[in-house]
Order: sequence, then C-alpha cells, then structure tokens
Amino acid sequence: MTARILLVEDEPAILESLAYVLGRDGFAVVSAKNAAEASALALSPGADLVVLDLMLPDGSGFDLIRGWRTASPRRSMPIIVLSSRDGEADRVAALESG
Repeated sequence: MTARILLVEDEPAILESLAYVLGRDGFAVVSAKNAAEASALALSPGADLVVLDLMLPDGSGFDLIRGWRTASPRRSMPIIVLSSRDGEADRVAALESG
C-alpha cells in the first residue's frame, strides 16, 4: 500500500519540487497551499504523514498542529515541520504544539 503524504506549503516552487521528489520515490502526494485546505485534507481519511510549513498565508502551522492534536481521528498523525523559521524558540513552539 502506498503511503499518502499531505504536503502543506504556500511557496509554489517548493511545493512543486517536494511533490515531484516524493512522488518519484513512490509516495502519493496530496498538497495544500494554505491552512484552510490543509485542515480539510488532514482530517479526511488517508493522510499517513504531514509535511508542514509553519508560515501560511491564512494562518499559522502551530495552530494547525494544535488543532490536529485535539481532533480524535488524527491525534497521532506524524507531522514533519519544514520551515525557514529556524530559531530555538520556533523549534520549542513546534514541539509544544504537538
């Protein structure tokens, strides 16, 4: 069975590159360009992993993580944070968000 990855990234060039590489490596990639799309797609059945940008045009990745962690069907969904925000405070905030 092919693993499905939800890729959440608002920068088109990064989204396209990551989707291509993950697809080439055999993953089924579903993409979202903003928090609203990501929320709808993450809670639908099928996403095995989320690769998440923290800075989205309509919300924060931190808020998405907190919301997903409280939603019972996706409480333990693995999330990889991919962001240009590289400060220690950002790493701690991502971990504390879930």
